[in-house]
Amino acid sequence: MSLDFFNPPSAILASGSKKGVDIGGSKLIVSIDSNHNFYNEGLIYTEMSWAAFYEEKGLEDQIDTFTTTEFDSIRENPDALNDAIIKTIYQIINNRKIFYGIADFEVDAFLDANVSVVPSLKLDYKIINKLMEAHKTSREKELFPNILNEEGVRKIKIEFQGTKRDNIHLKGSNLEDLINKLRLAKGFAVGLVCTSRNAANLYIMSDNIVFNKNEFPEIYIDEENIKIIEYGIKKKILFPISWFRLDVGIRSLETLELWNTIKDNSELNKALSHYERYINALVYKKFKPVAESQKIGVNLEEDFYTMTPKERKRALKDMEEAIKTLTEHYKD
Repeated sequence: MSLDFFNPPSAILASGSKKGVDIGGSKLIVSIDSNHNFYNEGLIYTEMSWAAFYEEKGLEDQIDTFTTTEFDSIRENPDALNDAIIKTIYQIINNRKIFYGIADFEVDAFLDANVSVVPSLKLDYKIINKLMEAHKTSREKELFPNILNEEGVRKIKIEFQGTKRDNIHLKGSNLEDLINKLRLAKGFAVGLVCTSRNAANLYIMSDNIVFNKNEFPEIYIDEENIKIIEYGIKKKILFPISWFRLDVGIRSLETLELWNTIKDNSELNKALSHYERYINALVYKKFKPVAESQKIGVNLEEDFYTMTPKERKRALKDMEEAIKTLTEHYKD
């Protein structure tokens, strides 16, 4: 199932030709709406350059010069980063969306076998060599498709591929369903972005995402997904673009380099408290009918919002367990 990605970063649109390639990366804060469409809420950085090849015969794949094409960064500025996160949180609340996580897209144009751009992903050199060759063919034949929407709205179609894609493309038909899944999520997924059929396909090669604080994931490599990538490249229907990493949930903020510097800021914590109340209200809305069926005559909503954050979490957990029990009885 394809989704819309509004205002996608330059790194996911990278391409190349015989003359040169796009090199660089983007890190951004991402939100989702009730249909799980992705929104770029604000860049932490975008650093893109055009790497021109030598024109001399025999050196056609060697980089001669770099020219900066886009530079915008706040990752080393704690005040700017703090202000950007605060603005983003209120922006998400006001637009009735959900904080999804932090997205990284790194473009190395597959010019060598070094995959340090995704240090948590260890791949066989055979697949790296195939990516290098596929990118070279795409450059020489100018096969990179234009995936930007042409209707005046800056967006692209994206699809997630992989045996555990449900960890990234969450199941749910409304905000309440999505936040109930995402509110306790932590971890990240890494993989490869390929373009095909006018969409960006994010092939998940590994993840450690969990949706319960007591869960401990096992590290894996999605071998089946890698075979699909190899087949698509061989048939020239997939064109490798970049590497990606998606850190999910509000705790993804903790992965930012300057998080320890800004985490105690009073305005930031105020914004995070507003967001917690916002998502608690959504989850409460999801479980309210079940709770009311068990406590007739009690003003549940008033009680809920006078609870401490710890008490609210416990209440939401109780509601969730209650609805699971009722569902099991219904199935029996």
